[in-house]
Amino acid sequence: MSANPPETPFDHGLRRQSVVRAVLTDIFHGRLRPGQRLVTEMLANRFGVSHTPIREALIELGGVGVVDLLPNRGAVVRRVTVQTVREVCQVRKVLECEAVRGAARRADPAEVAAVAADIRRLAGGPADPDAVARARDLDSRLHDLIRVSCGNAFLAAELERLLTLFRAFRDVTWDLRLARNDYHRVGVEAAEHLAITDALTARDPAAAARAMSAHMRSGVLYWSQVTASLTAQPDDRPDAPTTRP
Repeated sequence: MSANPPETPFDHGLRRQSVVRAVLTDIFHGRLRPGQRLVTEMLANRFGVSHTPIREALIELGGVGVVDLLPNRGAVVRRVTVQTVREVCQVRKVLECEAVRGAARRADPAEVAAVAADIRRLAGGPADPDAVARARDLDSRLHDLIRVSCGNAFLAAELERLLTLFRAFRDVTWDLRLARNDYHRVGVEAAEHLAITDALTARDPAAAARAMSAHMRSGVLYWSQVTASLTAQPDDRPDAPTTRP
């Protein structure tokens, strides 16, 4: 009998997403550099999975624009610039603003109230590493609620397709702020989220879209600043890879 249980479709999907998240984080932190090849065998050994979820993860990474899939070379890391971040945020702004208009008409009031109450508790508490972890969770909860309540299956699917990319950007920016003991974004983001939940509670699609638009503008400025600091780092810093294709 095999020592490992058969891989279910659910397990397989989780493994693929774990690989996608880890590679995105390495790219945004600069541990994987532009032009570096992503070798299937090496990634399979690193993550302890078969080649299939690795290949699927690389295709997904290519689909969101952070990896090039080249003939005879395979997957190669693309350069992530401030302009890349701005373009991603522009797409997200369009999708999220449309989604929140629909959610303002359909979201469960009890779910909105529960998220809003937790955001208020976060805003009223100390800004520390634990607050950052809760801020990440609340950000995911709010945006997931908006996505599933938007009333447009195609829009929800597109948001879900780009979800890993959006959250990788978010998590890397939080990681860098944590390293600097900089927690001011916790309060800023909480206020932006509360403006959105207030509009959802009021069933006001126009106000919800305005609040989401302001939230996205704030995010693009924040993410762009972090990306600029990442791309400015020299290749010979201690965590930079020493191998090249």
